Amino acid sequence: MPVIAHEAEADWKAATDADFMQTALELAQQAQDCGEVPVGAVVVRDGVIIGRGYNRPISAADPTAHAEIMAMRAAGVHLGNYRLLDCTLYVTLEPCVMCIGAIFHARIQRLVYAATDPKTGACGSVIDLPAETRLNHHLQVEAGMMAAEASMLLKQFFAQRRKATERSNHEN
Repeated sequence: MPVIAHEAEADWKAATDADFMQTALELAQQAQDCGEVPVGAVVVRDGVIIGRGYNRPISAADPTAHAEIMAMRAAGVHLGNYRLLDCTLYVTLEPCVMCIGAIFHARIQRLVYAATDPKTGACGSVIDLPAETRLNHHLQVEAGMMAAEASMLLKQFFAQRRKATERSNHEN
């Protein structure tokens, strides 16, 4: 009997993770619709989304306006605290050094990301800060959930951007 309950619990968790990542993907699409790199993020506590964000550095003229930062800012306002204890952050792209630093400072308990970032990823692609045992905060990291969907959004975005640049260069 306990095995069946455990399996049901695992299925519930997986479905919930997928739902939250799907919401992050929808936010990534909003970023793309605004001309931003399509990255979306949500902060979840006790099964409830308490912060949402998508990339906004261009529109906000703010180099720190990454999806993760925007979602954590919203979660902090929701909780009235910069410490996001017992929270999970779902993001469609592996966090950069700036974002993983903010994740540490917020004391996020768990990070779930979709696509890896071979150019700026700080969770194993370029550097692996969560694996650094000398740091004072440690979190659980899970990579690859809905990676194909997130990667496709990013590839399409950058392909469209390259085409627009080529057209612009041909017109001049």
